[in-house]
Amino acid sequence: MTKDDTTSASFGGSAAAARSMELLWGTKPASSRGRKPGMTIERIVAAAVELADAEGLDGVSMRRVADRLGVGTMSLYRYVPSKAELQDLMLDTVMAEGRPVHEAASWRTGLERFARASLEGYRRHPWLLRASLTRGVMGPNQTAALDDVLRAIDGVGLTGGERMAVVGLVTGYVRGVAQQLIESTRVQERTGVSDEQFWSDFAPLLDGHLDAERHPALTGLWRDVELDWVDPFDFGLRRVLDGIEALVESRRAGS
Repeated sequence: MTKDDTTSASFGGSAAAARSMELLWGTKPASSRGRKPGMTIERIVAAAVELADAEGLDGVSMRRVADRLGVGTMSLYRYVPSKAELQDLMLDTVMAEGRPVHEAASWRTGLERFARASLEGYRRHPWLLRASLTRGVMGPNQTAALDDVLRAIDGVGLTGGERMAVVGLVTGYVRGVAQQLIESTRVQERTGVSDEQFWSDFAPLLDGHLDAERHPALTGLWRDVELDWVDPFDFGLRRVLDGIEALVESRRAGS
């Protein structure tokens, strides 16, 4: 693995994963040799997160982080072995931004809070879409976050495997919506055309090609001047939670 590998350390084999786990959990023996006064892993990670937020994950390199901190690139390697481990540290750091969901009044409220917080996390840090949340190494913050959401659905009658599947279902839904929202934002930034302006310009072009006989459902919807749009995230989240609730209620009815 090169020192500036862009692949997450968790895909670099057991040795790379072990290095990340030592850094994440603070179990690597400290060494003061050659370390710059005032420099810490926390400062390095914070600078890397700021770069990623501004320019995306491709904008993060050990050299760019060092420049942001006003130090030599080689000095960073005394704290973080490579960009791969740095990315693992970045992911775990931002995972600490959410607030506990297990204290919610109900499991459904807890999952909803978890979903909305996750979406906001993607909006703040779009580069998270390139991070693996299913096969990456787990630091203390990610571990605590998973434990928190599992506590929110503990005792509702689902098996352990089903509770993990519920977490995967909600996180997968949120990730999909976040992907769409972030792509839309990037297109708007690149073209200077908002979604509203695009559809306003495109609508009459499509309208001329719609045929009530060939496309009856779409034509009726498209020309409905009283069409009541719904928030797609809210709508989808409610349907996901409705499905989970139906399973929970069926277990209670059978007990």
